[in-house]
Amino acid sequence: MNEVSAQLFGGQTMAARLRRVLVRPPDPGSLAHWSQFGWRAAPDPGRLVAEHEQFCNTLTEFGAEVVVGRSPVDADPDAIYVHDPSLISDEGAIVLRPGKELRRDEAPAAAADLHAAGVPIIASLDEPACAEGGDIVWLDEERLLVGRSYRTNGAGIEALKQLLPGVDVVALDLPHFRGAGSVLHLMSVISMLDRDLALVYPPLAPVRLLELLSEHGIDAIEVPDDEFDTLGPNVLALAPRVAVAVEGNPRTRRRMEHAGVDVTLYAGAELSKGEGGPTCLTRPLLRSP
Repeated sequence: MNEVSAQLFGGQTMAARLRRVLVRPPDPGSLAHWSQFGWRAAPDPGRLVAEHEQFCNTLTEFGAEVVVGRSPVDADPDAIYVHDPSLISDEGAIVLRPGKELRRDEAPAAAADLHAAGVPIIASLDEPACAEGGDIVWLDEERLLVGRSYRTNGAGIEALKQLLPGVDVVALDLPHFRGAGSVLHLMSVISMLDRDLALVYPPLAPVRLLELLSEHGIDAIEVPDDEFDTLGPNVLALAPRVAVAVEGNPRTRRRMEHAGVDVTLYAGAELSKGEGGPTCLTRPLLRSP
């Protein structure tokens, strides 16, 4: 067995080749709570399950090992957005504490799923710290960007700084936008596509984020205004300049392809009703060259 196949977790990057990934299938019994959780509209259970299966097949066809999380989370349709309750570092996993109170039960379920997947838990956030994975972006192996938002607070950012002493944790304030009732994560405005390429929505991006991209020689592909609400900036890198994106943002796709990105699309009309795209639907466990 070679070193890559023997490794079960790691990769402080958003763009290296995706080797292993955790997903969580939809629970049809939870979908009745869609309005309470702020989904845009009622999802169709059959179509939702079919879209998720197709999405997972896309990951498998690419060559990633898809690990399915089965620990129960009752009455929580957001649990399919498995990215948010944890963070993976080269040392292991940090179980986060979602700022959205309705999602707090996802944290122990995430810990159980990660343990079952062979990923060690190095720490868990405790009250008053809050942080969600959607606010956390590896700019590179040594630099972690964390958005301060209605879902991630100052105590959560300080906890991450303490837990990752070898990492430069950079806090970035996110705008109020539509308020606490609407999700605006840092990953709502940026997706890394390569070490030197990112997909960005500048109107809502923190100024310091745009400065960091420029300082580190990272080119930015701009998402047009009319494709922000349809999750144009939310793209999952499968490898450097290889990405999967939800259908329905043709201008963003063309701009990525013009920059040399190989883009695969998936049907996500139902999956996205909770305002989650391909990054939200996945918790990468292992990325490596």
